[in-house]
Parts: sequence; structure tokens; C-alpha cells
Amino acid sequence: MACFLVSAAEAIVVKAVEKGVEKKESASHKEGELQVEETHKIPFSRKLKWLCRMLCGGSVLLAFEHVWHGEVVPWFPFLTAASDPNDAAEMLHEMSTVGVAMAVLVTVVWIGMCVVADVIVKRPEKNIESSKAL
Repeated sequence: MACFLVSAAEAIVVKAVEKGVEKKESASHKEGELQVEETHKIPFSRKLKWLCRMLCGGSVLLAFEHVWHGEVVPWFPFLTAASDPNDAAEMLHEMSTVGVAMAVLVTVVWIGMCVVADVIVKRPEKNIESSKAL
């Protein structure tokens, strides 16, 4: 009913953190604090951007699905379950179980993406050149 709101809320928090990290990275870049090893590294702000896009995309698709099934309407209270207290309890239960589980799963997949991306970036140049020849 409203499980997409959990992912949307996480996306908002991640976007705020991303902007803070991006500002900090640009300040350290201006001061010349980057070392040679960090030049071949994906910035954390870019990784947070990946997570934000994954969460936003999932939230939009879920919201569309809920609109399609008539659970979200264009008039107040917007969520059909919010008009009845019994349905509201069911909606909150769905948000706390299904919504949180989906948001956690997306975050775990993002962590896996970040680990794989770091491994790929840290590969020696020799292996990269030989794979380009194939």
C-alpha cells in the first residue's frame, strides 16, 4: 500500500548525505589533499549517487504500481488505506515489513556493487590492457 515511501525516505536521506560528502570532497580536492593512490578511486559521492538512483527508481516503479492498482489516488488522503484506521494499521505494518526489507535489499545490492567496482578499479594495469586486446 505504501511500501514505496520507505525507499523514497531513504533516498531523500541519502541525497542529503551525498551533497554533504560531495561538498567535503570538492573542498579537499581544492586544497590538494588528494594523493596519488586516490586518483584511481571512485569517489564516495558517486557511489552514493548510485544508491540514490536505485532507491528513486524503485520507489517510482512501486508508486506507479500502487497507482495502477488504485491504492494511491490523486485526492486527499492520497493513500486509500489512510482513510480507515484498520487499513492504516495494515499499511503501517506493510511499510515496516515489506518496505524496510526492500530498502535494505537495495542497500545490500549497492554495497555489493561498490565492492565489485573497487575491485575492478584496483586491478593492475597489465590485466586491463590484456583484457582490452581480447
